[in-house]
Amino acid sequence: RAHTDVSALTFILHNMVPGLQLFYEGKWITAKCVPNSIIMHIGDTVEILSNGKYKSILHRGLVNKEKVRISWAAFCEPPKEKIILKPLPETVSETEPARYPPRTFSQHI
Repeated sequence: RAHTDVSALTFILHNMVPGLQLFYEGKWITAKCVPNSIIMHIGDTVEILSNGKYKSILHRGLVNKEKVRISWAAFCEPPKEKIILKPLPETVSETEPARYPPRTFSQHI
């Protein structure tokens, strides 16, 4: 199922079997498997903090019927109740108002 991650950053280790797809410019593209690499993408938290300058990527995982696909994701996220998520002051101005209302991470989930 297609989704964005609520985390700030997601790091994905993989076994070189394709299956991660990203929604980019109106179509699904399959991420390249690069040897000895870690895939990293931005989540909703960074999108909120940057006031939308950096976008959380819509993605999905596909089943490979020929090979077993293994991936391990590590999510970096703020404390659920202690941090108020809102655009950083540097990203807000009269011409660029805040696009996201303040909320805790648990309220965002």
